[in-house]
Amino acid sequence: MTSTGPPPAHLTRALFLRLLAALPAGAVLPSFAQQQPAQPMQQTKMNTRPIPSTQEALPVVGCGTWIGFDQRPGTDEYKRLPGVLDALFAAGGKVIDSSPMYGRSEETTGELLAASKQRENKAFLATKVWTSGREAGIAQMEQSFARLRTERMDLMQVHNLMDWKTHLATLRGWKDKGRVRYIGITHYTASAYDEVEAVLRAEKLDFLQINYSIDAREAEQRLLPLAAERGVAVIVNMPFGGGGLLRRLRDQPLPAWAAEIGCASWAQVLLKFVLSHPAVTCTIPGTSRAEHMADNAAAGAGSFPDAAFWRSNAPSIGR
Repeated sequence: MTSTGPPPAHLTRALFLRLLAALPAGAVLPSFAQQQPAQPMQQTKMNTRPIPSTQEALPVVGCGTWIGFDQRPGTDEYKRLPGVLDALFAAGGKVIDSSPMYGRSEETTGELLAASKQRENKAFLATKVWTSGREAGIAQMEQSFARLRTERMDLMQVHNLMDWKTHLATLRGWKDKGRVRYIGITHYTASAYDEVEAVLRAEKLDFLQINYSIDAREAEQRLLPLAAERGVAVIVNMPFGGGGLLRRLRDQPLPAWAAEIGCASWAQVLLKFVLSHPAVTCTIPGTSRAEHMADNAAAGAGSFPDAAFWRSNAPSIGR
């Protein structure tokens, strides 16, 4: 084997060790392998981005709880969930997003955080109000506080704009009293974008939660630029296009350029795309498995490609 010079910048120690193990006995190492110990380790710390209304730093990858956390104690599925939160926190993540419409997810989240005693130090709790009427909204939000076992909610959102004028009025009063730290609105479908835009223009909000993925990019047209203009943080839901795109990609090999942007899985590629948009503050892929949470969180480390990179490479994904 002849010398090949310095290693590529994206060659990590783990990859080097795999290559080394594959060499036949007695092989002569190239000069880049001999020099590898002096190379810096790949960045592993999760990035943060500021919440525009306060400049508080928020880690860029969180955890959604729809379906995955709708589990009852004693089941095998429930027993896996503490590992999901451990993986989130170990990677530097904080955001856990839930809703009263997600079955038992709020209760499960509250139980797990109480058992781990990590609520105050590590978790950024976000949930939603999803009903009509002032009194019904107050009752539901009080129930969410009880289920999540917290006296102060980091973020309360009006789910899918349901009776948003009523609930935002309540939430502004609760924010003034310190019961909630941030308020926002959510939606998940492009058919609602006109109304979402109107609310963003009319109301002073801290957060917008909206769907955005490599195969559902309508939010790029008006909502993401408007959120940036209005100083509103953006949480991206459905970063895998609802899961269908990721299922289609699993049997396809990763493109050669994936390693160049620090991605070792299709999930990381799709999350890197979402996080490459400068208006996006955080994304919340849902999972009920610790290994998937760790894989997702890894997408939040390192740098993010620019728009020109994705113009060249995104069109080939899924083909």
